[in-house]
Amino acid sequence: MQAITTTGQPQAAPEEAFEIRQRETPTPGDQDLLVRIEAVSVNPVDTKIRQGAFLPSDQHNVLGWDAVGRVESVGAGVEHFAPGDRVYYAGEVERPGCNAEYQLVDARLAAKAPQQLSVEEAAAMPLTSLTAWEALFDKLKLSQGADTHREQTLLIINGAGGVGSIAIQMARQLTGIKVIATASRDTSVEWCRRMGAHEVVDHHDLVANMQQAGHEQVDYIFNCHDIGDHWDNMVSLIRPLGHIVAIAETQKPVDLNALQGKAVTFSWEFMFARPLHGADIAHQGQILATLAEHFDAGRLRSTLSDIVGPLTPANLGEAHRRLETGHTTGKLVLSAMPAA
Repeated sequence: MQAITTTGQPQAAPEEAFEIRQRETPTPGDQDLLVRIEAVSVNPVDTKIRQGAFLPSDQHNVLGWDAVGRVESVGAGVEHFAPGDRVYYAGEVERPGCNAEYQLVDARLAAKAPQQLSVEEAAAMPLTSLTAWEALFDKLKLSQGADTHREQTLLIINGAGGVGSIAIQMARQLTGIKVIATASRDTSVEWCRRMGAHEVVDHHDLVANMQQAGHEQVDYIFNCHDIGDHWDNMVSLIRPLGHIVAIAETQKPVDLNALQGKAVTFSWEFMFARPLHGADIAHQGQILATLAEHFDAGRLRSTLSDIVGPLTPANLGEAHRRLETGHTTGKLVLSAMPAA
């Protein structure tokens, strides 16, 4: 099979970071699906791994942790999938990714893809949707239902990004909480409103802008940006006994003690933690199955913003380049690899 790998040069520019290599088509293990890839999307974690996080950067790694495809074959222990099923998933960071013709994925991490979304629309969703779901419902422990959290507020920092975009939708459509998102450019502000944010506040001088909007404090904060950039803002804005969840690390020092006086809870969300540590990994397949129902019912919609083109080294490099600008809204997707 054909696979797009990194060149083993982590400092290379994105446009020069990928090449096509021939690899043996893998055989499913007991719990695996062999999937023929139909579409993929890119995430910030892809760019970090390309530059040396998690995997040895001097090797030829296959990246990609958002995929839709058709099941070609299944392992002996797989019960709920059969050849021909269209599935979607994020997968495991320690196994070869989806930037290839075929990929193996643990069946417990996958679900049948939403039927009302195109393959490109569905490919945009697994990693960010799992991240947002785990953050909102497993970490912040929001209750679902239109009448829940009516008197409470949720601040989503970086609302126009991939995770923020679907988190806005989930909070707005599946709970009764008031959703405030941060964005600064006109396009990202409009995007957040389209996703369902009740209000959008400029993240520059965030505390002052929140106060001007009438929000001295909020009950929950979901930070989808570098926590060091917003630590003081969060300390100021979170209500006593409130809860903060974050997904992006920082190189800046932060004062965790600053949350003690308010007895605030701080949680990390890392979608790959379950498969990395074998911690109830079937939970992610179950989440994706539930999300597929929401997508098919029209309660949630894809955050696809652009199809870059077919999966080629040049197009993948372009997607990484655009993602690294920090100015993308929603998700960038690539369709299947061209036939050899």
